[in-house]
Amino acid sequence: MQIFFQDTMATPLGELLIIADGNNHLRAVEWREYEDDLFRSLNRSYRNDPFSLQSRRNPGGLTDSLQRYFDGETTIIDSLPVASVGTAFQQQVWQALRQIPCGEITTYGELATQLGRSGAARAVGMANGSNPVSIVVPCHRVIGAGGALTGYAGGIHRKQWLLAHEGYLPRQNNLSL
Repeated sequence: MQIFFQDTMATPLGELLIIADGNNHLRAVEWREYEDDLFRSLNRSYRNDPFSLQSRRNPGGLTDSLQRYFDGETTIIDSLPVASVGTAFQQQVWQALRQIPCGEITTYGELATQLGRSGAARAVGMANGSNPVSIVVPCHRVIGAGGALTGYAGGIHRKQWLLAHEGYLPRQNNLSL
């Protein structure tokens, strides 16, 4: 049985849960109000490789690194190690998400085309939506074809805040919770 470490941190958008493995790789990052969904997803993903959770402050420095992201050092997430479980297609989409530079966006269709799967925008959207490591695997940088801020499991208000924080959208005084 593998051991995962859990930490929490306060952010301008609410409390964030951080799950890391013994190699200091992120396995999941999720908002506190989606905690039940997170654990259902983890249990499903690791049903053949059970894990136990232990509380640990700042596992592998990951919590501090995420705090630096929220403090304005937005490119720090590019270097954080991730080891999430998914299908080959999901892994391909998640790797492509990490290639979208901070402050830039793409669409589901453009991402599908980039992956050599033109016309698979919905499949890309589904893989994007099942990303267990939000923020670090920046699914918030993918928008609808018409420019709409669609499809962020943490809520559109968070997607808007993250895109403003990274410099893609203008900052507004009313973007924090």
